[in-house]
Amino acid sequence: MKLLPTIILTLFSLTTFSQEINLKKKAQEITEEGKSLYRLELAAWHGSDIFMESYKGEERVGGYFSYIDNGTPKCLFFSRGENPKVIGVVSFGDIKIVETATIDFKQRDFKENEKHLYAIRRKALTEIQQDTVLFKTYTNTSLNLIPMIKNGEKKVYVLTAPKVAGIVLFGNDYLMTFDEQDNLKDKIEIHRNLIPIEFEKGQNAVGAMHSHLTETGDFITPTDICTLMLYAKFAEWKLHIVMSQKYVSIWNCDTETLTLMTKDDYNRLEEESKR
Repeated sequence: MKLLPTIILTLFSLTTFSQEINLKKKAQEITEEGKSLYRLELAAWHGSDIFMESYKGEERVGGYFSYIDNGTPKCLFFSRGENPKVIGVVSFGDIKIVETATIDFKQRDFKENEKHLYAIRRKALTEIQQDTVLFKTYTNTSLNLIPMIKNGEKKVYVLTAPKVAGIVLFGNDYLMTFDEQDNLKDKIEIHRNLIPIEFEKGQNAVGAMHSHLTETGDFITPTDICTLMLYAKFAEWKLHIVMSQKYVSIWNCDTETLTLMTKDDYNRLEEESKR
């Protein structure tokens, strides 16, 4: 794992990295999407643990997905078969506090929004299983599907999660979009490769960094932010930096805020800090 120079910590004491208003707007958009993914994935993490500890009849479970219902994070479990039913829902008062969770084991039909989330998740899973050229898998990892309906847009993010401790995985992530009838419109590979960063507890790492190819884009991705919000606390990182050809993205793991700046501004600040 790369250790960042201590000098990077001083960057957040500056009030202006760039005067470009569009960078502030872009940072807000990426952060909002990343935090939405994080809430859904964390609800799935906690919800699956809580449900499986209490549910009797694991063989009936066909799968699960999480969603936000009027501000409440929920993790829904459905049965196997061609016409699945809802068999349980874990709801959270505070997604970060497991003790706020409640479980409803009542069997019922999908509600309208749940029906669409189930449909796009099912079609995304089928696409992953059929298109093994685009969708890649790696040893000791799993592909996690995150269906989302937001502002009228239907999409499924796919993240690569580690099955072993001591590593944070960036990349090998995908985005599928769907039309109003829940049919697949497009599928893209967000990062073109898998970026593993190993860590050891207590090694006092300031943070870590990775680079983006031109195809990935100029900025940190929502999936990067989701990954950092899930795993940075285990690595005890303070910052994470993403370098692209023209821009630098700096994620503050403590304050959960994003700063975007041009590479020229970043290099200038680094040079000034060495004087």
